[in-house]
Amino acid sequence: MQTPPATVLRLDPHALTVLAHPLRSRLVTALRTDGPATATTLARALSTNSGATSYHLRKLASVSLVEETDDGHGRERWWRATTSSHGWNERDVEGHPDGQAASDWLRRHYLDWFVENYARWLDNQASWPLEWRDVGGANDYGLRLSPERLTAFVSEFERLVEAYRGHAGEPGEETLQVYLYAFPLAEKPS
Repeated sequence: MQTPPATVLRLDPHALTVLAHPLRSRLVTALRTDGPATATTLARALSTNSGATSYHLRKLASVSLVEETDDGHGRERWWRATTSSHGWNERDVEGHPDGQAASDWLRRHYLDWFVENYARWLDNQASWPLEWRDVGGANDYGLRLSPERLTAFVSEFERLVEAYRGHAGEPGEETLQVYLYAFPLAEKPS
């Protein structure tokens, strides 16, 4: 089965402030991971109520992160993520205090989400076949790069991810999360 190419939505400061909410970020993730769903289904999966879920889905739709599908009947509305991912740079929020605060909150939220999910893998890895335990893990690499070379590295990494993303649905495949965190180790620039 061929996976459609990745689509990325570039978030502006307003969209970041809309997304920077615990339930909203979880809704986008759920729709991207599990596919289209109703507010009721999402509420059940995320341990909230459908009224709150509906409200927050409409807020996400206002910044094009989600949209209604044509699959609903009557009052039943189905929602889907509009893109496979979203992104922003700090340059996008420079001079926008609310956008900067939202960017900081989201980055920290995503870090917490990573730690929670990786801890879950560590807690459960013994129940997985050895072939998965051998390859499911973490690596870290120390590099010395300029901002320009890091930009090139990230672009090449994204091309590699896209090349592997394009072939999904073969026997033995599992849904994986792959993370790239790249940041200077020094507290201040030298």
